[in-house]
Amino acid sequence: MSLARFRAVPGRVQLFNLSPAANSQHKQKRVGRGQGSGRGGTSGRGHKGQKARAGNGKPKAGFEGGQTQLSRKTWAPVNLDRIQHWIDQGRLTSSPEKPITARELLLSGCIHNAHDGVKLLANGAEHLKTPVHITPSRASQSAIHAVEKLGGTVLCKHYNVLALRDCVHGRTDRVEAAPTNRRDILWYTSWKNRGYLSPVAIKTMPMVEERWKVLSEQLTKYKKQDLLKQK
Repeated sequence: MSLARFRAVPGRVQLFNLSPAANSQHKQKRVGRGQGSGRGGTSGRGHKGQKARAGNGKPKAGFEGGQTQLSRKTWAPVNLDRIQHWIDQGRLTSSPEKPITARELLLSGCIHNAHDGVKLLANGAEHLKTPVHITPSRASQSAIHAVEKLGGTVLCKHYNVLALRDCVHGRTDRVEAAPTNRRDILWYTSWKNRGYLSPVAIKTMPMVEERWKVLSEQLTKYKKQDLLKQK
């Protein structure tokens, strides 16, 4: 049985008589096939540089030129109502001398991953009824006020990757890294954020290490310098 042949009716466009416009199609360039092909060597990508490399030449999200990333940290959130529930179950305890850290939160199951540090949030603050002493990496202002209203304390402490790992594993034989970039220095030297390197925290908070006093003095020197008055 032979297939019937269709013939286009002049002046009408049908599905079976469609064709590409003249000179609208070109053969694909095959690059990287040797110098004799005309497209060998750098294969049309130019010399060196990021766009001359394999791949699409676009950096991944969060790439900052190869240096240590300064932002885009992922915090492990923990809410006040969850902390109170863990306290009621006897899975968490705290005192001014032994505050809650990322280690206690992980071991108790209150959080499942410390990520880049723990951030204390005020969700469920109305359920908090126990004075809580906690040392997170960050804390919201409402969470700080809710904890201190009941006689608790919040002290935000800087952890880099190694320091956070040591904290989680309970290792204390290594010196913890100090904040190095401007954003972290401003955060942890501010009493508003309950930073552990703020002068007020050094004077009033319990369990202050001697090294913190030295770091606080060094990192807050810029506040005593009036750079606008230059002779």
